[in-house]
Amino acid sequence: MLEDFLYALQSFKRNKTRTFLSLLGVIIGVASVIVITSMGSSSTKQVQDTFGTAGLDVVSVTAGRMYRGSSTSSIVLNESFREEIFDEIEDIKKIWFKNSLNATMTYGEASSSVNCTAIETGYLEMYNMNLESGNFFNVTDNVEGNQKIILNHETAQDFFPAGDAIGNHVKLVMDKVSFNFEIIGVLKEQNSVMENGAAFIPRGFYLKKINPNQNADTMMVQAVSNEKASELVTKITNYCTEKTNNSYAVRVSSMQSMLDQMSEITNTMSMMLSAIAAISLLVGGIGIMNIMIVTVTERKQEIGIRKALGASPSDIRQQFLIESASITFIGGIIGIICGIIISLAVEYVQKQAFIININACVISFIFSVVVGIFFGLNPASRAAKLDPVIALSGE
Repeated sequence: MLEDFLYALQSFKRNKTRTFLSLLGVIIGVASVIVITSMGSSSTKQVQDTFGTAGLDVVSVTAGRMYRGSSTSSIVLNESFREEIFDEIEDIKKIWFKNSLNATMTYGEASSSVNCTAIETGYLEMYNMNLESGNFFNVTDNVEGNQKIILNHETAQDFFPAGDAIGNHVKLVMDKVSFNFEIIGVLKEQNSVMENGAAFIPRGFYLKKINPNQNADTMMVQAVSNEKASELVTKITNYCTEKTNNSYAVRVSSMQSMLDQMSEITNTMSMMLSAIAAISLLVGGIGIMNIMIVTVTERKQEIGIRKALGASPSDIRQQFLIESASITFIGGIIGIICGIIISLAVEYVQKQAFIININACVISFIFSVVVGIFFGLNPASRAAKLDPVIALSGE
């Protein structure tokens, strides 16, 4: 077999133009598959980096709507419902309530409208948010409703460019009522888009001084793991629909489920485009078959001599199959190299992370070799069936 492979390389060297044209379809097909899958994987990674890793295990639940005149009911996000969800649905680690409100923040002459979020103790830690300076809320802050505030990185920069926010007091105007808050913490710049509040206050203060209604605007359900978050979306939605006979009773979403959907769409598109690119491999295979038929015709006398010297039909068939497979073998290797180089160039220009799909490289390479064997089978069989006398006569 090694001897047949070396002889095939010599044959390729003698017919450089023919060999190059045979390789071209294979190279384009393999390189295209690698470029497409690489760009798909890189795009998925870029989306994941944009969303960040914090909050992938969190499911957001907000109350939906109830149609007038219908017999269905809606969901109220209160303590009773929190306990009910925790007891009835598996894979829940903890549940937080939060309320959102718009406020005007003032410090000295600086003033700006901010999105303020009233949160429970441990909420920011659950999102793996880190502090640039200061402290998080403690249990006492929430129970007593202390007038303390935590700012995100951007808000702190806007009001305190010198970085001296901790210990200062800002004024928040909510519903035409102003309150003074002591800044106890500043968050580091975050890469998560799931929680993008500008300022955070204890929910205990919100319930005591702003709105005594215990109902939450949003319920954040933390799953026991990132993988369970997508399942929780379905479980909570189904549970609330059955409970209220209202498919719009709640709106449930999670960053993990969104990422899963995006990854699925990207993977599907990559597979479709890869299948289209693989067509060039088949076209290249047809070209290889045609060239191998011509090769068999040109080398009839060689085949006749080998048969006269005792070569069996299987030996002849093996020789031409190896020659056909060698073309796609070499083309597959060159295609992988070209695909990686093109992927590097494209992703360098687009400023994306470089990710090569190893499975795509292996599958496209194996497919290219299989194409060579499949389309080389007919010419090899023709060569094996040649009559030695006719072959030696060159007819």
